[in-house]
Amino acid sequence: MTDRSPLAPPTLPALPEIAGVTRRVARARYKAWDRCDLTFITLEPATAVAGVLTQSRCPSPEVEWCRRALVLGRARALVVNAGNSNAFTGNRGRAAVEAIAARTAAHLDCDPSDVFVASTGVIGVPLPIDRAEAGLDAAYAAPPCDWIAAAETIMTTDTFAKVATASAIVGGHRVELVGIVKGSGMIAPDMATMLGFVFTDAAVTPEFLQKALSAVNTRTFSCITVDSDTSTSDTVLAFATGAAGNAPIEDEDSAGADAFTAALADLCMQLAQLVVRDGEGARKLIEITVEGAESDRSAHRIAMSIANSPLVKTAIAGEDANWGRVVMAVGKAGEPAERDRLSIRFGETQVARDGLAVEGYDEAPVAAHLKGDEIAIGVDLGLGDGRATVWTCDLTHGYISINADYRS
Repeated sequence: MTDRSPLAPPTLPALPEIAGVTRRVARARYKAWDRCDLTFITLEPATAVAGVLTQSRCPSPEVEWCRRALVLGRARALVVNAGNSNAFTGNRGRAAVEAIAARTAAHLDCDPSDVFVASTGVIGVPLPIDRAEAGLDAAYAAPPCDWIAAAETIMTTDTFAKVATASAIVGGHRVELVGIVKGSGMIAPDMATMLGFVFTDAAVTPEFLQKALSAVNTRTFSCITVDSDTSTSDTVLAFATGAAGNAPIEDEDSAGADAFTAALADLCMQLAQLVVRDGEGARKLIEITVEGAESDRSAHRIAMSIANSPLVKTAIAGEDANWGRVVMAVGKAGEPAERDRLSIRFGETQVARDGLAVEGYDEAPVAAHLKGDEIAIGVDLGLGDGRATVWTCDLTHGYISINADYRS
């Protein structure tokens, strides 16, 4: 495994149990590695589910399966395979997903449509059904495991387990949320990160859970990028068991709806930033804030243009305050911008204003800021009230090394 990312959190949070959620892991041996690679999570009957899925035009069979199952709004199980994405595998890939759902449904005496399946890893290799079924049987017979084991089992090139928690008071009841996520490369989703799963004991209708997750996603998972590549398998699913005892949240006017949505947003933001902190080869976390745009959407597109620029990312890797590359990225975004209104800062230091370098600015604090592992870039377009913040990481030789031998 690659060395632990220097941006990894020093400690992991204490994670509460979520009533109605049981986790198990097993070795399906999808790759020649000495670790668990199949996660089997069972859920209380009547668990509500919502999800956001990749907008890739070449989605995996798992994504297509989840899209259809989400319409029903209920879930009994989640199966996650690591090491093989099962994407671009035609009928053999679809057969593997159907076999996994059928085997799980037989174990739990539920409908196959109540089983959600996600896979991550190499594209173009059909998931071996015999290994999947043997792994499922082993997981079903295994003792329950903790959240960390589940988070570690869904990893591929990740260097650390990514977990988060949040809570809220809903109708006088404390509700808990826990999330696990994996992702390190192929991260620039139009909807989410590679694979992320949220669990809560709150009572929430599927309709409200979907509305809340979709809204939160636009401010969290859709605001991160590592390398500008959107996966065939990007999936975020949220499961609500209803075991907390609160009156079900049905709409924005329900008791505790705002508190629950805020907790969900907090949780998803934690998870999204953990993905960037584990960007392949990353040494620096970069926050890019664009304001003064004509709209929030325009600000977001410009921020992502900066975040996805190899020239900007390599300049940060080299600790070079080359603000001209930021100008380039603003200009190529295809959004309204006026050169002579543009201002740029690194950290708290203004380096360019009104289309020109700030005369006589002190470069020492900029150099000191760029030597840190958390970098802030600010852009003001001077056109309107639009604003957006996105997160990315630097681009180093490590990224090339990881992806040059990904299949070996």
